[in-house]
Amino acid sequence: MAPFLNEASAKGHETPSSKTEKLFPHIHSDPAVAPSSLDPFTITTSTGFMPLKTPIVELPAVWKPLSDIAEQMPIVKEDGTPGLLATYEFGPTIDKGVLPDFTAEIDNLVCADGKPNLELVTAVFRDYSFLASSYLLEPCWERWNKGLEGYGLGRDVLPRCLAGPLYKTAKLLDIPPFMAYAAAYSLYNYRFANPSIGASQYENLRLIRAFERGLDPLSSEAGFILTHVDMVQHSGGLIKGAVGVLDGVASKTTEEVVDAFHSLLSTMKIIEESMEAMWSHSRPKDYISYRTFIFGITNQSMFPNGVVYEGENDGKPMDFRGESGANDAIIPLLDYLLQIPMPVNPLTEILKDFRNYRPKPHRDFLTHVREESEALNTREFCLKDLETRVLYLKLLDHVRSFRWRHWLFAREYIIRQTSHPTATGGSPIVTWLPNQLIAVMDLMCEVWEGVAKEDHAALGKTVEMMANVQDQREKLHIEVQRWCQERGV
Repeated sequence: MAPFLNEASAKGHETPSSKTEKLFPHIHSDPAVAPSSLDPFTITTSTGFMPLKTPIVELPAVWKPLSDIAEQMPIVKEDGTPGLLATYEFGPTIDKGVLPDFTAEIDNLVCADGKPNLELVTAVFRDYSFLASSYLLEPCWERWNKGLEGYGLGRDVLPRCLAGPLYKTAKLLDIPPFMAYAAAYSLYNYRFANPSIGASQYENLRLIRAFERGLDPLSSEAGFILTHVDMVQHSGGLIKGAVGVLDGVASKTTEEVVDAFHSLLSTMKIIEESMEAMWSHSRPKDYISYRTFIFGITNQSMFPNGVVYEGENDGKPMDFRGESGANDAIIPLLDYLLQIPMPVNPLTEILKDFRNYRPKPHRDFLTHVREESEALNTREFCLKDLETRVLYLKLLDHVRSFRWRHWLFAREYIIRQTSHPTATGGSPIVTWLPNQLIAVMDLMCEVWEGVAKEDHAALGKTVEMMANVQDQREKLHIEVQRWCQERGV
């Protein structure tokens, strides 16, 4: 596919060439002029892992029955009145046939040149994802809401009117046909209260779809989702920095690597400040309620036999992982760029499985960074002199800090609130996050051991940083051991 015009090419100037730019010809392009046939999650240095354009809210008129049922679905609708889920009537309403089977209509989601309009396809996928999860998990919500023990069983057959369009749009996007972090729940599920302000102010963000009270921007559900949007909107700096590191290592230009590291560090500082705001945007005690609707099928007690998608997969049951912030691409990008080794165990295998649930452009870019970093041995290059070693350590510390905060969220929002043993994505709730967190701490300690002791005095805050890492590593081991003992893990 030829790249869409960017400012430089429009003026007849060529941008500097690199292996990354050749493999990803849109990476420096202007997303505002991207064709609708392009995957909305095509990566550029300005949009990062966000969609190229603000997600589509209004679907073409023929899709009005879909939009109507999606608007009637939430526990609390946008006007503040109870929706179908509030009285456990969503599933019965679907079973009555109020929603036509629009599977064939997806063929009409095309651009003027006849190519699939992937912006519209993604918007349709988003809406069907919300409907499908609501249908399958409504019985679990009813049980939880009535104060009964456990989640019970979800519905194990997804009707054709939901299964067909969800399966078909997912195939066009090359993602699993289930609620996705990027293409449905978070990154393609926001709009602006005032389009002229855009994403520059968090308070201007609104959800398009929600399960519980998320259409109220002050609700915990809205805060949980929109904080992720606010974080990822800054990820363009990470793309630019990662490309700079790879180019600098490839050309053995230390100065370029140093500049790229500074860009990565400043971007991560902003992202982590946004992440910290989660505590004020979304209350821990509220999470367990709307969380009911983002569980997956894989490794969940609610779906012991999987789910049959009517009309698909020859009628055989399937299972998919649920929506999870672990499907975000920010930290995996840094994991691969910095060559952080993960232990060989079943927990790491889950980490690898999560790769399949990201948008295809995210998967392709992360795979490139991983392979290129391994081929160039980025870590070895960065550890050659003190300046790049310290910058490498500081970026590792942002990975540690991000993962530590994620662990704190899991502890306060989930572990202290429920005894359910698995996260929404199907990973074990107590041990999975520490698996990756301890890995980065171990690498930091290993790298720090390579810094000459006579240089410690000149490194100031780096010494304090490493003392904190070593202390935190010990505390984490003790805490995880305690939680495992209490839960019999």
